[in-house]
Amino acid sequence: MSEQTKALIPKLRFPEFLQSGEWEQKKLGEIGQTISGLSGKSAEDFGSGKPFVTYKQVFDSAQIDFAKCGQVQISVNEKQNRLQHGDILFTGSSETPDEVGFASVVLDAPLEPVYLNSFCFSFRPNNLSKLKPEFSRYLFHSPIYRKLIGVLAQGITRFNISKTGFLNLNLPIPSDTNEQQKIADCLSPLDNLIAAENLRIAALKDYKKGLMQQLFPAQGETIPKLRFPEFESAGEWKFIPMNMLAKRCKQKNQNLKIKKVLTNSAEFGVLDQRDYFDKDIATQGNLEGYYIVEKGDYVYNPRISSMAPVGPISKNNVETGVMSPLYTVFRFDNPHNDFYALFFKTTGWHDYMRQVASTGARHDRMAITNDDFMGMPLPVTSNEEQQKIADFLTSLDNLINEQVQKLEVYKSHKKGLMQ
Repeated sequence: MSEQTKALIPKLRFPEFLQSGEWEQKKLGEIGQTISGLSGKSAEDFGSGKPFVTYKQVFDSAQIDFAKCGQVQISVNEKQNRLQHGDILFTGSSETPDEVGFASVVLDAPLEPVYLNSFCFSFRPNNLSKLKPEFSRYLFHSPIYRKLIGVLAQGITRFNISKTGFLNLNLPIPSDTNEQQKIADCLSPLDNLIAAENLRIAALKDYKKGLMQQLFPAQGETIPKLRFPEFESAGEWKFIPMNMLAKRCKQKNQNLKIKKVLTNSAEFGVLDQRDYFDKDIATQGNLEGYYIVEKGDYVYNPRISSMAPVGPISKNNVETGVMSPLYTVFRFDNPHNDFYALFFKTTGWHDYMRQVASTGARHDRMAITNDDFMGMPLPVTSNEEQQKIADFLTSLDNLINEQVQKLEVYKSHKKGLMQ
């Protein structure tokens, strides 16, 4: 049996199809045609009218929720192609090759005319293709498809896939539609579990975020809205400058003693630069000018983003490393300071940063002096109340991490089955 023949018989197969022979290698152009997305639209055309599917919807979801579509004005005389049941939507252009060719299948027939974003296109199987939409949902996320698309994507600053090249792709497809349906029925419950777990994690994160805003005093207040019963009569919190609780760490990495470079991500906190970027960004020869960051130290990254509008402050829970001198590193006098790691995840310190920041040369960074930064007022309450808050929120973090690990198990299991 040749390698090509082996490739057309899956390693794992349902018993009733073991004698069904090999899958068929089909060129996409033989079983369907591409349908272009909207074109020639100006900003004035959007905001009302008929629903249209956005690029983000196609990229984010294997199945479109038409209730979340935007609106676009379509002339009755326009010859734009409408979406229909069974269409497979693709991202045709992206800034990275990994995001090109992502697929989303139209499993529910739209109740009204729906159109597609111009950066996308759809593939419409013909009546003779015997390609079930439920199976398409997995075929166009399979490892063999992603490998072919990765080769097809062309570009330097922006990557595109040509429709001609797309239609020339050869994919293995079961000739028996019952086998297609059986595969879809096997993988669909896993998708439901993954979706439910994502919702559970999002709900827990929102719950934690809401609690954090209430467990610390709001801007201009000295008593939190939510307090544990044993501290309800403990009086007001105090606010004192950070420089009375912590000191800056300015030790340089002389003689290149430390090679590990850390970074502070708004989403993930302090982590190894190589883990975050999949490569070294810093040049090893320049590390002598970097600050040494011990485990337990705090790091402020002045780069602003939608997730960190004044820049993130995170505690280093990884290991000793070095960081760019663009960051501010500081260390609390009390090493048991998880209370402040949690405080810096709230917005209670953002107004102060905006008040003392000056307009810098770069719009993506906060411009703030070291003295102003270290003069930031921080909340102070009893050690017992600080520990209670830290323990409670840490337990929520542990619960969230357990759910994330469960989600990764589901994803890994699905990936294994699809391979």
